[in-house]
Amino acid sequence: MTRDPWVRWDWVSRHGDDILRATRQHVALTLIAVGVGLAISVPLAVAARRWRVLERPVLAFTGGLYTIPSLALFALLVPLWGLSRLTAEVGLVSYTLLILVRNVITGLDGVPEDVRDAARGMGYRPLRQLVAIDLPLALPVIVAGIRIAVVTTIGLVTVTGLIGQGGLGAFIIEGINRNFRTPVVVGSVLSIALAVVADVLLAGALRLLTPWQRGRAAAQ
Repeated sequence: MTRDPWVRWDWVSRHGDDILRATRQHVALTLIAVGVGLAISVPLAVAARRWRVLERPVLAFTGGLYTIPSLALFALLVPLWGLSRLTAEVGLVSYTLLILVRNVITGLDGVPEDVRDAARGMGYRPLRQLVAIDLPLALPVIVAGIRIAVVTTIGLVTVTGLIGQGGLGAFIIEGINRNFRTPVVVGSVLSIALAVVADVLLAGALRLLTPWQRGRAAAQ
C-alpha cells in the first residue's frame, strides 16, 4: 500500500487562486489587527507614562486580555458579532495590546532625561517633544514590540479559521477535518513564511528609519 505524500502538488496547482486569496486575507487580518492595536496602544502608553498611577491598571488590563486562551476569547465574542471579520479583529487586537503598550512604555522610559531637558530648553511643547524627540528615540524598542506582535498575530490568525475568517488557517482546519495532509502543510508552511518575511521586513524598516543607530554601531 502506497503512503500518501506530504504534499500533493496537483492539489496545490488546482487551488492556486484559493491559496493566494487566503494569503491575502491572512496578511490583511494581521495588518488591521496590528495597526489598530498600535493606534490604541500608543495613547495608552503615553498616558500611562505621563500619569504613572495609570501604568499598573493599563498593564493589568492588557495582560488580562493576553492571558485569555484564544479559543475561549473567540467563543465569547461570537455571540456579540457572529462569525464575522469584526469578531476576528477584536480578538486579534486584544492580543497585541500588552506587547505594544509595554514596549512603548519601555521605549519612552529609555529616552535620556538630558535629551528631554535640552528639548524643553529649546522651547519644545510636550506634544512636539513627544513626536519629534521621544518617539523617534524610542523607535527601536517600539519596533521590537511591533515585530513580536506581528509574528504572534500571524500565528493567531490561523485560529480564526474556526470562525470562517482565518486566511491560511482555513486550509489547516480543512486538512485536519478531512485527514488530508496537503492543506495542513500548505497552510502551516505559508504561515511560517509570512512570519519570517514580516520579521525581516520590519527589521529592515527599522534600519532605514534609525540611521543614527547604524552610525553608533559603526563607531563601536
